[in-house]
Amino acid sequence: MNDRDTSPADNAAATDAPSTAPAAGPAPGPVPSTALERDLADMKDRLLRTLAEMENVRKRTEREVADARTYGVSSFARDILTVADNMHRAMSALDDELRAKADEGMKALLDGVELTERELLNVLEKHGVKRIDPLGQKFDPNRHQAMYEIEDASVPAGSVVQVVQSGYLIGERVLRPALVAVAKGGAKAQAPAPNSEAASSEPPANDNPGDN
Repeated sequence: MNDRDTSPADNAAATDAPSTAPAAGPAPGPVPSTALERDLADMKDRLLRTLAEMENVRKRTEREVADARTYGVSSFARDILTVADNMHRAMSALDDELRAKADEGMKALLDGVELTERELLNVLEKHGVKRIDPLGQKFDPNRHQAMYEIEDASVPAGSVVQVVQSGYLIGERVLRPALVAVAKGGAKAQAPAPNSEAASSEPPANDNPGDN
């Protein structure tokens, strides 16, 4: 029997037999380069750092511009305070008796000087310069400068009892501290005695034993 004598059934069986050869799949993609990934991560890190630095520069610039707008007139305002002090001293030197005896012309002059002083203070306040009025307040070394002490037992120790020279603020900063006199020797508040409430809540003792 030769090869041609094979039956049709054998040929069909040979055709239906599964192939043991591996099926052809999609070709694997290229492996990403480790060096490229490192470069991308480094560029991303540098970009984030640059953006953060730019944001810090923007905030710092805005703060510097705001400070310059608020405190840029500090030197000029400090010089103007001398003029305000002289006007205030001139008005303080005139007591009520002198004002009462002044003629109409002098009264008009005094009224003009007072008006000028008020206008000057209004202009300073418009530019952020405000007067400190510490009379009766507790001494604050950040805003006040003590010149001397005064014995005064009617007020708490450490209170400002006299203002020698007015102080001024510009924004949140002290343009010039107030020169003040501070009280000493004043009585401090006494703490309540212990058991005072318990003693007051006890009923009074009965002095007459015969009432029992």
